[in-house]
Amino acid sequence: MTEEPQNKELAEAGGPAAVESIGQRAGMFGVKGSGDTSGFGGLVQPTLYPGPAQRPFGPSTSSGESGWFDIVADGLDGLIERVVIHRGEITFHVHRDHLVEAMQRLRDEPSLRFEFSAGVSGVHYPDDTGRELHAVYSLVSMTWNRRIRVEVSCPDSDPHLPSTVALYPTHDWHEREVWDFFGVIFDGHPALVRIQMPDDWPGHPQRKDYPLGGIPVEYKGATVPPPDQRRSYN
Repeated sequence: MTEEPQNKELAEAGGPAAVESIGQRAGMFGVKGSGDTSGFGGLVQPTLYPGPAQRPFGPSTSSGESGWFDIVADGLDGLIERVVIHRGEITFHVHRDHLVEAMQRLRDEPSLRFEFSAGVSGVHYPDDTGRELHAVYSLVSMTWNRRIRVEVSCPDSDPHLPSTVALYPTHDWHEREVWDFFGVIFDGHPALVRIQMPDDWPGHPQRKDYPLGGIPVEYKGATVPPPDQRRSYN
């Protein structure tokens, strides 16, 4: 690791001192095959993850006992792949086979009671081999005034995750959006169709391997040129 300032920032922000590198990003957006007019075309940075946290997770109470992070972890016993604490926030990584059970425990267990979901977000990490596509769930316990994230991944070669619409109905449109923009297939979704792009649109526009320009504009019979061909910067 040569990125000492980034490592120091991760440690000082409440995360572990150790970080994991899963690849390298070039330019502002990490795309390949089309122009980058952001002014950061020459930027090269490693893609860093905060490393896994160890118990006790905290935050500790005034009496020195383990805090509510550990209470939630206890409630998910046997379902957690790893726990990450970064900037004072906790993320529970679970395997996709355990996602539905984990979400049901989080919603229904009296000691947890994460009744509200703020939605589902997609993320694409092309260099995270075998885990390229991620879905992140932001949950809130109004009973206990607590916030957590649950993160699950799947490979590009098998982009399937179980739907959680039956547990959190608000995930209906959110899962459609993650399918539309990232290509994650949510098995069991009641109507998994695109939510913003036309039904016959090729590809998924928020993936890192999606071109920045040159996409046909279907309604006008024209094309959008790649960014570096739209105007002269000389």
